[in-house]
Amino acid sequence: MPQYDVHLNPGLMRATVPMVVLVQSSLFDGYRRRVVVPLVLRSALPAGAKVAGTRMNPVFKIKGQTLVLHPLDTVSVRNDQLGPCVGNLADQGQVIADALDELLTRSWG
Repeated sequence: MPQYDVHLNPGLMRATVPMVVLVQSSLFDGYRRRVVVPLVLRSALPAGAKVAGTRMNPVFKIKGQTLVLHPLDTVSVRNDQLGPCVGNLADQGQVIADALDELLTRSWG
């Protein structure tokens, strides 16, 4: 599965998290799980939240929906729990990597 593929979320939270983006390197394709980051509907975020559009929470337009990357809810899922692939954000790979970098290494300030 290519890194930065966008998959539909078949889970219970699909009303507010309709998609996830696969961030795991293809070096680990042999494993039965994938690390994904939720793509949350911007409209589902609290009014006035200063999250969307920050370095850690970039905004993407996918299939007519405005979605916010939400690295704090990164999870590992079984391959068979991923919905169909509906796109790829490889052209935004550095933006996604920067968001993960913000979460993992830049949070100290």
